[in-house]
Amino acid sequence: YLKISKLALAFAIIRSKPPGKSSKEYTEHLAKTVSEQDFGWKWKVEVLEAEVLRLRQELLLNRICPRFCVENNTSAETLLDRECVNSTSYSSQLEDSGCDVSNDSAFDSLGIASDFHQSEHNVNTSKQWLERFPPLNLCHASKEQFLTAPVQFLQHLLEIRKLSERGILQADFSELENDPFTICNSVSQLLDGLTIFYNSPKFPVSNFLTEAVCVLISLLTDSKLSNHVLKKCFKKLEEFKKNLIQIILRNSSVNRFQALHSVSQTLVLLGNNNILRNSLISLLLSEVRQFAEQLLQTHQVQSVYDITQYENIFPLFMILEQLLQNETEKSNISSSDYEGGEKIKFLKNLDQIILHLSDEFPLFSLYLWRVSVLLNSAQMQ
Repeated sequence: YLKISKLALAFAIIRSKPPGKSSKEYTEHLAKTVSEQDFGWKWKVEVLEAEVLRLRQELLLNRICPRFCVENNTSAETLLDRECVNSTSYSSQLEDSGCDVSNDSAFDSLGIASDFHQSEHNVNTSKQWLERFPPLNLCHASKEQFLTAPVQFLQHLLEIRKLSERGILQADFSELENDPFTICNSVSQLLDGLTIFYNSPKFPVSNFLTEAVCVLISLLTDSKLSNHVLKKCFKKLEEFKKNLIQIILRNSSVNRFQALHSVSQTLVLLGNNNILRNSLISLLLSEVRQFAEQLLQTHQVQSVYDITQYENIFPLFMILEQLLQNETEKSNISSSDYEGGEKIKFLKNLDQIILHLSDEFPLFSLYLWRVSVLLNSAQMQ
């Protein structure tokens, strides 16, 4: 039946082709026309799905906090204005030339780390909660516009949580259990958008993307909301961490180090979460161990190794060191989740690897040794 259908289609194309065009040219023209129509429909579907999610987000926020309930009949707008006056205003993004060679990290030069700390004291976005999300333009929606809804939704969720703790608002966060789809899809869209940015970063980084990282980290550090996010989006967060590690390892652009540093600092911030820390350490140990074994094998057979991948492995070392140092300082945190697996694999034959690579790759061997010392220190805590 399929062969007959193809044959019938071929005859139809041949008989209907316009004069002056070959059957091949006409077929390519028809295929292009159909694909453009399919792309148009897919784009419209994506826009409509984003609009549906935006409406679900607005509905969930209304269920959590249907109306501002403030004691003494004081208007919510007045109290929010008072909060804004007493708070620190949000700093503007500084443009970065990409040539920062000072002691300040490139991540800080992007504004992400500093803005994250400042966002803890910022309540200017509380006032934005009073405004409705802007509807998407079906004809001119961009990828950044698709990220606007999840970022604003999660940001407003954090602000409602903050204001409810201060007694300014009455909120019912049990509604998050009744609608797991909305928060899960919002976090998923946020992580996908950040992955796209880190794959092809543009400098200077916009305030919008800086705020997206701040919102993600604030969600994971919030004592109440983090449980909902981790429970519903744990697999997506694990996938996000793996993607960031691969972005570090595979980046081969000449001017890549500033971008790699920003990805590294995002991973460090993710690793500060107790639940995500152990799995991230396991992933990093696995990648470093595999590269060390490959480098040893390459050295033994005297073949050429990938210098770009060799340079990119050092950000992973730095992330590992920072996470392990933090874990050593916090003795109440257990490292049992990775002790039985990747830690044993990493330490196995490590002395032999260091011995064989120390002459040719002294810096790499030194970092291997430093990580092993930190691993053993964590075990002794």
